Amino acid sequence: MAAEGLEKFTEVPVEFFNDGAAFVKKCTKPDQKEYLKIIRAVGIGFIMMGVVGYAIKLIHIPIRYLIV
Repeated sequence: MAAEGLEKFTEVPVEFFNDGAAFVKKCTKPDQKEYLKIIRAVGIGFIMMGVVGYAIKLIHIPIRYLIV
């Protein structure tokens, strides 16, 4: 009875490790074209988040001084 519980307890990490190893084997290194697309997408995301944060800050400053 205790052996079955121990078997089930150790089965999950082993299965997780095997799935992770299979995933890593399927992964490939991106070529230059794909790499540049990723860099461009991340850069645009950074710029968009910065613009949104700046716009919110510009709106928030006058409102804060009106309330206080």
